[in-house]
Amino acid sequence: MTPGKGKYQGLAGALICQWQAQRVLLGSGLSDDDRKNPPRKGVWVTFKYYGLTASGRPRFPVFLRVRSDKNR
Repeated sequence: MTPGKGKYQGLAGALICQWQAQRVLLGSGLSDDDRKNPPRKGVWVTFKYYGLTASGRPRFPVFLRVRSDKNR
């Protein structure tokens, strides 16, 4: 998790996630409640993205939800 800036000072700015051996930052799509109580480390999440960059990274990743089927 990265620290928030501006209006999100003191809250989560973005989640640091592992995806196909790459680090992906998910900040877009987080609600204020998600930022106050971010998912704990090791929890599976779902995110969407709009294609891949030339280097194979997700383009514009957006957090959707915590996966309930993988976190038991």
